[in-house]
Amino acid sequence: MDVLIVGAGPTGLTLGIDLARRGVDALVVEAGEKLFPGSRGKGIQPRTQEVFDDLGVRDAIRAAGGLYPPRLLWKNGERIGTEPMFDEVTGDEGTPYTDPLMVAQWRTQEVLYARLRELGGRVGFGRGVTDLEQDADGVAVRFTDGTTARARFVVAADGGRSTVRRAVGVGMTGEPVDPSPFLVADLRVRGLDREHWHTFAGADGNGVALCPLAGTEDFQLAAKLPRGTVPDLSLDGIRRLVTTYSHLDAADVTELRWASDFRTRAALADRFRVGRVLLAGDAAHVHSPAGGQGLNTSIQDAYNLGWKLGAVLDGSTPDGLLDTYEEERRANAAAMLDLSTGVHRGEVRRGEATVQLGLGYRDSSLTEETRANPGPVRAGDRAPDGRNADGVRMFDAFRGPHWTLLAPDPVDGVPDSVRRLPAPESYGPGVFLVRPDGYVGWAGATAEGVRTYAERTGALGGA
Repeated sequence: MDVLIVGAGPTGLTLGIDLARRGVDALVVEAGEKLFPGSRGKGIQPRTQEVFDDLGVRDAIRAAGGLYPPRLLWKNGERIGTEPMFDEVTGDEGTPYTDPLMVAQWRTQEVLYARLRELGGRVGFGRGVTDLEQDADGVAVRFTDGTTARARFVVAADGGRSTVRRAVGVGMTGEPVDPSPFLVADLRVRGLDREHWHTFAGADGNGVALCPLAGTEDFQLAAKLPRGTVPDLSLDGIRRLVTTYSHLDAADVTELRWASDFRTRAALADRFRVGRVLLAGDAAHVHSPAGGQGLNTSIQDAYNLGWKLGAVLDGSTPDGLLDTYEEERRANAAAMLDLSTGVHRGEVRRGEATVQLGLGYRDSSLTEETRANPGPVRAGDRAPDGRNADGVRMFDAFRGPHWTLLAPDPVDGVPDSVRRLPAPESYGPGVFLVRPDGYVGWAGATAEGVRTYAERTGALGGA
């Protein structure tokens, strides 16, 4: 086996999809007997929608959810006003998706799981990891069901309490974001419309919010509780909580489908790679849920890692390429942790800062900008959408596991596995080599030097 992915959440399933379309022999294993049942991470940011476009699931994801409703504020059983959840983000040809989507996490996972199976990928349920040992050639893994497996690489996507992370001795550095306990639950509720995110704030600074989950009949309850409270996750406990802060009666909460409690903290793994073991998603970084950054950052970890594993496994490049995963994604995760904490504390507004369209890798060792006077799109930037003079849409050209060379003329030594076409005028003058994850890896005034870069990064290896 080439890759064992531990955890069938959004991170593990996304990585499984990306590897499956590259023909990599990978297996996703999950400790639970089925996919995670709750709504938890429900925000799909525009940049993640672009990732899902490439992976062939954006239409299904959009059909599984919908847009966020405005927030409706209540006080003493009276409506006191509404406000948008997000500041408006202006779109253009380069940014076709600007609005976050609301999709219950369990529905996102269903869509990703279906796509994985469509591509021939597999998930082994009921196979939690108990221990692992690695050597120069691979990793031996033992599971709770008594079975074992061996893979050339293991990816820990098994959450904030990652067994794999502990097994390789990686610590997490962080701090509490809020000392109050929080509770999240999926409910069936009557007496509230589904056109608003209903917010009930108490005089003590705590309260509850009830959000209609797009694409379902459920509401998601999010509650901040007084310090020292022990959350009661039973139906009766949830009913008491709702009646304490809202005008609803206990009987209006008709069903409890899932519930969980947590303490809000921000933490970052000290390392994202230990030999043949790599950490991704919550196993590598834990966020406040405010601003919807955690799930999205996790999915983009997988998207960054997939093409690099593929290039190493097919022999296109040495495995030192995998060191750039930690280099690029750990810095990104640290920035997103600061952002999530800022949103949680009311210091940062949801909108331009949270859609993740401005994230890039200009400082990465994989990035080469050779022009003295770069235009609007530089090496390290997200490669925008747009249409070139031939009418070809960039996101259509990028879709798939290949590299894309944006150059007006053929370049000697660049094989057919690298798609070539002219860049849109909006990119400005130059030649651009776009990585499989949609970022510009190399940019130059001419194509001189692009082949050397492509050899170094595995772009010529037929990925």
